[in-house]
Amino acid sequence: MTTPAIAIRDVRMDYPSPEGVKHVLDGISYDVTDGHYVSIVGPSGVGKTTLLRLLTGLAQPTGGSVEVRGEKLHGSPKGLAVVLQDYTRSLMPWLTVEKNIALPLRNEKLSKTERKDRIESSLVEVGLEGNNTSYPWQLSGGMQQRVSIARALAVRPSILVMDEPFASVDAQTRFDLEDLVLKVRADFHITTVMVTHDIDEAVYLSDEVVVLYGKPAKVSEVVTIDLPFPRSQIETRNDHRFAALRTRIYEKVRGLEA
Repeated sequence: MTTPAIAIRDVRMDYPSPEGVKHVLDGISYDVTDGHYVSIVGPSGVGKTTLLRLLTGLAQPTGGSVEVRGEKLHGSPKGLAVVLQDYTRSLMPWLTVEKNIALPLRNEKLSKTERKDRIESSLVEVGLEGNNTSYPWQLSGGMQQRVSIARALAVRPSILVMDEPFASVDAQTRFDLEDLVLKVRADFHITTVMVTHDIDEAVYLSDEVVVLYGKPAKVSEVVTIDLPFPRSQIETRNDHRFAALRTRIYEKVRGLEA
């Protein structure tokens, strides 16, 4: 049996609160297949970002376990990169684009030439070649998020975790970034887990969509997205199967009977 990239085993998460204990997650189990793109959706406040923090090792579950490639997670694992929603906070405004991308490479045993090659190839991958010496504040919001993605790619991750990565950009830029992420996945075969409130986005990008629902949250359903690749913003979104999947997931998010 193939070891999953990420194995979530009966995960529970509780927090202390003025009322006693707040139960956020209860019995979450799911295997993320190597190379797949998985989106986590659910109502606001259901615990999506809490689960994402557990997957990155930034927090430890109250019960159950998270395993990355067969190893129980006790901290941030090697080979995992994170892209956050707010690029204005994740990028250092006083550093140039190339120096921002170089930040996570400081702990890598790379020669100066290897580091430069990593930065250049990452910029090419996200379509920002020639912007090495620009500062983040000189770039559009979409370009800044591309820098964030390039920085994640520079460490050559096998797993990419993204928390609402396109929520702070306009609709057209969002479509462009979605297609960029599909390109990155195809080029690097990166296993990706993303939290999003956008159900259309989840359907467009994913192999599976995990729906969380309830208080505390449980896995309501795992929806397989059986849409063909490559995907297109026009053809895929106009496919009748896309509409059916979107409706099914929306019903689950709202707690309606399908």
